[in-house]
Amino acid sequence: MSDYVLLTDSSADLTAELVAELGVEVLPLSFHMGDKTYRNWPDNREIDPKDFYRRLRAGETATTSAVNVSDYTEAVEPLVQAGRDVLIIAFSSGLSATCHSAQIAAQELSEQYPDRKIWVVDSLCASLGQGLLVWYAARMKAQGKSMEEVRDWLEDNKLHLCHWFTVDDLHFLKRGGRISPATAVVGTMLSIKPVMHVDDEGRLVKVGTARGRNASLKALVNHMEETAIDPGSQVVFISHGDCLEDAQKVADDVKRRFGVEQVVLNNVGPVIGAHSGPGTVALFFLGSKR
Repeated sequence: MSDYVLLTDSSADLTAELVAELGVEVLPLSFHMGDKTYRNWPDNREIDPKDFYRRLRAGETATTSAVNVSDYTEAVEPLVQAGRDVLIIAFSSGLSATCHSAQIAAQELSEQYPDRKIWVVDSLCASLGQGLLVWYAARMKAQGKSMEEVRDWLEDNKLHLCHWFTVDDLHFLKRGGRISPATAVVGTMLSIKPVMHVDDEGRLVKVGTARGRNASLKALVNHMEETAIDPGSQVVFISHGDCLEDAQKVADDVKRRFGVEQVVLNNVGPVIGAHSGPGTVALFFLGSKR
């Protein structure tokens, strides 16, 4: 069986420790803040998440752009030159053109290196939802599964990777066109928090609202109760926009209600955090449907 590499991008929000443990490659995405362009490495070598969110709270704006084809080519070509196949697990095509760039690079490199397999899975996932999908892929690879088996499992199960989000500051959703300015003003006045998820097309959509922060956090776990498959045996991922205490509340609730033993927490990285803002909390698990 040919050796192969799992490659994802940094919108998966995996910690540096998990990246090392899983043995995956991560292509850093870029964002712009102030007069500087940063790359979002898993080890946060170019900007600390707390500093990033501090600057957002102070009124600075961060913008993002998709990875271009040459970025993916530069990441993948040395791997195939070394005789390795590559399975790319890409950021949702419903949220970014990054996946399309990966697909073009894979096609071009496949023509140059016909003996190598370079496949792209459109994760239709974001943040640690994408990260959790990568986690499952890496676990299967470690168990000796072939690249074909891992790819097929990902395609069969990615729409069971549930994403449930809430945000604390409606300004960022308003700026991104997710809610209207009037909704943002009224929602802020009444402390109404949106409850959102990523749908089957990989897009972030609003599903409901909750009155107050604690109710919105509880709503995430309620959705898990409705759809989670054997939750007590799952690994659950939770990401947050510099609000560890709130993320820990959700983790504690998940453990108490479902007997979950392993919960992984990390920051929402700058690439997604630029659009969701400080105070975002997101819960990821496997369910019967999104």
